[in-house]
Amino acid sequence: MEKRFFGQPRALSTLFMTEMWERFSYYGMRAILLFYMWHLISTGDLHVAKATAASIMAIYASMVYLSGAIGGYIADRILGAQKTVFWGGIFIMFGHIALALPFGATALFASITLIIIGTGLLKSNVSALVGSLYDLNDPKRDAGFSIFVFGINLGSFISPILVGMTQRAAGYHIAFSLAAIGMFFGLLQYYFGRKHLDESTNHPTDPLKADELQTITKRAIAIIVLLAIVIGGMFILHWNSLENFINLITIVAVLIPVAYFVLILNSKKITKVERSHVFAYIPFFLAAVLFWAIEEQGSIVLATFAAERVDTTMIPASLYQSLNPLFIMLYTPLFVWLWTHWRKNQPSSPTKFAVGLMFAGASFLIMALPGILHGTSAKASPAWLIASWALVIIGEMLISPVGLSVTTKLAPKAFNSQMMSMWFLAAAMGSALNAQLVTLYNPANEITYFLGFGAVAVVLGLILLAISKMVQRLMIDVS
Repeated sequence: MEKRFFGQPRALSTLFMTEMWERFSYYGMRAILLFYMWHLISTGDLHVAKATAASIMAIYASMVYLSGAIGGYIADRILGAQKTVFWGGIFIMFGHIALALPFGATALFASITLIIIGTGLLKSNVSALVGSLYDLNDPKRDAGFSIFVFGINLGSFISPILVGMTQRAAGYHIAFSLAAIGMFFGLLQYYFGRKHLDESTNHPTDPLKADELQTITKRAIAIIVLLAIVIGGMFILHWNSLENFINLITIVAVLIPVAYFVLILNSKKITKVERSHVFAYIPFFLAAVLFWAIEEQGSIVLATFAAERVDTTMIPASLYQSLNPLFIMLYTPLFVWLWTHWRKNQPSSPTKFAVGLMFAGASFLIMALPGILHGTSAKASPAWLIASWALVIIGEMLISPVGLSVTTKLAPKAFNSQMMSMWFLAAAMGSALNAQLVTLYNPANEITYFLGFGAVAVVLGLILLAISKMVQRLMIDVS
C-alpha cells in the first residue's frame, strides 16, 4: 500500500516541503524589504520618497504574480510543470543571493528581477502539480489544498521571526542570506522527492508544434517592439521616472488578465462546458482581486502602521508579518476538518468566497478604530494588528485554498497551468492597484483609508452572495 501524507497522496509531502521553503525565502525577504528601502533612502542610495517605496513593494508583488502567466505557458507548451518548477527555484535562489550582497540599490533591483522570473516559473506550476494528484471531484481535494496552504504558511511564519531577529542583530545582508539558504533547501527537497509525482507532469500538456513556432516568434517580437516603442515614448516625453514606470506596469497588470480571458473564451481548444466554466470563474477572479488588494497590504500599510504607530522597542515591526501565517496554521486544522466532514449542504464555492470577502473587509474596518478612539498621533496597541490579521485570515481560509481548488476544477484541459496562472493574475491585479492606492495612506487620512477599503469589500461580498446561485449554474458539473 502506498504511503500517505495525512491521508493524502504521498507526493503532496514533496510539494508541501518545496513550497514551504520557497515561501520561507520569499516572506523572510519581504518582511524586511520595505524597511531596507527606507534604510537605502536614508543613506542616499535610493532616491525615492517613502510613498514610492510602498509602491515598489506593491508593484513587486504584482510582477511576481504577473510572471506566473509566462510560467504557466512555459509549463503547458514547452517544459512541463515539473521542470519549470525546478528552474524557477534556481532563479529565486540567485535573486536572494543578490540581496545578500552589499551593493545597495543595484542589487535590490537585480534581486527583484530574478525573483520575479523565478516565482513566475515556480508558483503557479507547483499549485497545478497539487491539483494533478486528485480526480476532479475527489472529496479530499479541498482538504489537500488546505494542507498545502498550511505548508506555505509554516515557512512564512518562521521566516519573518528568524530574518527579523537576524536583521536586528547582524544587519540586512546577513538576514537576506537566510532567504537564499531557505530556497536552496527547497530545491534539494524537490529534486529528490519529485519521483513521486505523476509522470505526465514531466511533459507539456499542449506541446508546441513546429508550425506554431513561427507565429509565436512573430508575436513575441511584436510585443518586444511595442514595449520598446512605449518605453522610448516615455523617455521622449520625460515620463521616465520610477513612478511613471510603476504606472505603466499597473496598466499592463490590469490588461493582461482581460486579454487572457478573451483568449481562452475564444479558443477553439475548449468545449462548450469548459467555456461555461470560464465564465463562472470571472466572479471568483474579481472577488480575488479585491481580497488580495487588502491582504497584500499586510507587508506595506500594516507594516508601516507597525513601524510608526506601534511601540517597536521590544518587538521589531517585521515580526508582525508572522501573524498572517500564524493564524492560517491555527485555522487550517479546523477548516480541513470542516470541509472533510461537512458533506451535506456544504456552502458552495461562490458562497465561501462572498463570506471570505466580507471578513477581509472587516479586517480593515477594525483598523480604523484606534484612530477613531485615540487619534492617529498616539501609539496604538498591537492588539489591533492582531485582530485585523485574525479576521483577514478567516477570509483567506475561505478564499485561498478554495480558490486554488476551484481554479483547477474549472480549468480547460488545454489551459491547465495557464488557468492556474489566472489565479495568481488576480493577486497581480490587486497588487498593481495597490501600487496606486498605498501612496494615499498616511496618519492624516488613516481612518478614511481603512473605512473606505473595508466598506467596499463588505458590499462586494454581499453582491457576490446575491449572485452565487447564478455562478453555481454556470459551473454545471463542478461542485
